[in-house]
Amino acid sequence: MTTYLGSKPFRVLSAFAVLLMITAAAIAQPATGTVKRFTIKSTVLGEDRIVLIRTPPGYETNKQAYPVLYMTDGDAHMGHTASSIEFLVNNGRMPELIVVGVTNTDRTRDLTPAKSTNKNAAGVLQFPTAGGADNFLKFFETELIPEIEKDYRVQPYRILAGHSFGGLFAIHAMITKPALFNSYVAVSPSLQWENAEALKRAETFLQNRKDLKVTLYTSLGNEPGPIGDNFDKFRAALGKTNIKGFEWQAERMDDEDHGSVVLRSHYFGLRKVYDGWQGPRDLTTTGGGLKGADEHYKKLSEKFGYTIAVPENLINQLGYQFLAQGKPDDAIAVFKANVERYPASANVYDSLAEAYERGGRNDLAEPLYDKARTLGEQNKDPNTAIYKANYERVHAKLKETTKKQQ
Repeated sequence: MTTYLGSKPFRVLSAFAVLLMITAAAIAQPATGTVKRFTIKSTVLGEDRIVLIRTPPGYETNKQAYPVLYMTDGDAHMGHTASSIEFLVNNGRMPELIVVGVTNTDRTRDLTPAKSTNKNAAGVLQFPTAGGADNFLKFFETELIPEIEKDYRVQPYRILAGHSFGGLFAIHAMITKPALFNSYVAVSPSLQWENAEALKRAETFLQNRKDLKVTLYTSLGNEPGPIGDNFDKFRAALGKTNIKGFEWQAERMDDEDHGSVVLRSHYFGLRKVYDGWQGPRDLTTTGGGLKGADEHYKKLSEKFGYTIAVPENLINQLGYQFLAQGKPDDAIAVFKANVERYPASANVYDSLAEAYERGGRNDLAEPLYDKARTLGEQNKDPNTAIYKANYERVHAKLKETTKKQQ
């Protein structure tokens, strides 16, 4: 692979045990979140469009807002992209996202920015409906995005991803309306379309642009011929840029083909978009503790343009690191901070209770375990049985202590 560059999950077990007319229907609830199917009656396109929307795990019970990834060919890429997001989130490489996947009706029409002049042997146009990318982009800007932002809790950060014609569309969107999205992932972009018309416009755009606060990731599989030649020309144009605020990465994946390149490209594309997301691996030593985490997420907030809080599970992890190092007071201080920041979470009370229980303060642990089990029941937390067992164990210990004192 040649590259050109311009949290862990919650602790759940006790450590003692180690406008638009929209109709919606839930179609799946995998480990990677809930996917719903919407039908949007588009005035811009003059037709109904089916859109898949994936919300992160816990979206239905929390109050968090999320960045949004918009994808072309949504039905083809929803599954593997959601799994990649889940993997990267669980490894502290990026935040959770809402994913919006638009399915196709006339793919060539929607994703190509120029009409086609190609004719068959009989002189008939091969792609008579081509050239509707501007209209499709208008659909995103005036109908789809406003509807998503009205009906879902979103942060002001949008990513656009597309493959093949979709990659061409992503580059077209970046040079046509660069402020509509904050980041772009263009996989195997068909820049050879209509005599490389989009490539020529992209080269001019990159040459003349002075500033552009955008991240672009683009890739290509083992794809010789015009698509590969034009990708190399685009990569060369990127290499000549000195645009303020513009971050980019372009790479060839020679062991992938035009179809297989998408999965890895979405993975590495999201890694590029969220480059620097992961903070110090050990906050208890060189990382500066909770203060260090706050400073790291303050910098991320400045980079992405909205307030990004230190995740609950990262604070939880920090507390357990202090416990493992024999620093119970530091651990309790961190767990208390997590309770203050995330008072609606059952797990934060359970963790603080465990720290007190380890120190022999069952009198302080019991009400916290009780709070955890109560919130767990209210929130339909899958770990409610654990919280309940923890409460019952400490409650029994306190009863036994009271008996002995009588």
